Amino acid sequence: MSMTSHILLINPNSSQATSDMMHARKTAAGRVAVAIATATRNPPMIVNGPQLEAAADQVIEIGSSHGQDCRGIIVSAFGDPGLAALRERVDVPVVGICEASMIEAARDGRRFGVATTTPDLVEAIAGRARDLGLDHLYAGIRCTAGDPIALAGDEKLLGQSLAEAVRECIELDGAEAVIIGGGPLGQAAEQLQPMFDTPIIAPIPCAMERVLGLLPTGSGVLSPVPA
Repeated sequence: MSMTSHILLINPNSSQATSDMMHARKTAAGRVAVAIATATRNPPMIVNGPQLEAAADQVIEIGSSHGQDCRGIIVSAFGDPGLAALRERVDVPVVGICEASMIEAARDGRRFGVATTTPDLVEAIAGRARDLGLDHLYAGIRCTAGDPIALAGDEKLLGQSLAEAVRECIELDGAEAVIIGGGPLGQAAEQLQPMFDTPIIAPIPCAMERVLGLLPTGSGVLSPVPA
C-alpha cells in the first residue's frame, strides 16, 4: 500500500479509550489501513447539543490537516459534527457515522429507530434524519436512563439498558431496523443482534463500508467494495 492509502477516522471525543473502543481497524478487515485521530479540546464524551456543535471546529481542523494524506475520512461522533464543512475543504470522501448508519438502516424503505445513551442529543439526531431526507422513515429515538458517562463505565448495565431501548424502538415505535447511536457502542451492537430478529445497526461499520465504496479504483483498497 502507498502511504496515502489509509482511511482517517476522527474521534471528536477527547478520549483515547473511546478511540480504542471504535474498532475501526477490525471493521476495515484488512482491506485498507486505518489511522485514528483523537480530538484534544473537546469533552471526553460528547453528551449534548452545544458540545456537539463545538466539536465541529477540531473535526474540521484535524480533517483539513490530514486531507492530503489519506483516501477518505470518517467523522466518528453520532451527530456528524463538522461533516458538511469538512467536505468543502478536502478532496477525499468524508462520511459521518450517523449519516452512514441512517442510510443503511433506511435501505429498502425500512422504518428505523435509534437506541442510545445520550438523551440531550435527541434533537440533533432527529435533525440528521431531516437533513438526509429520511424523516418520513425515522421512528424516533429511545434513550437509556441515567448518566451516560457513568453508564459507559458499566458494560453489563450498558448492554441491558441498550437492549431495553432497542426493544422499545421495535415494539413501541415499529422500527424495522435499530441503530445503536454511538461510535464506541459497536461491540454492544454485536452483542445485541442475537437477541433480536430486527437488524441492529452499528454506525462505524456502516461508515467504513460507505467510505470504501466511494473510493476511486486503484486507491489502495485490497478488495473492492461496492458503493
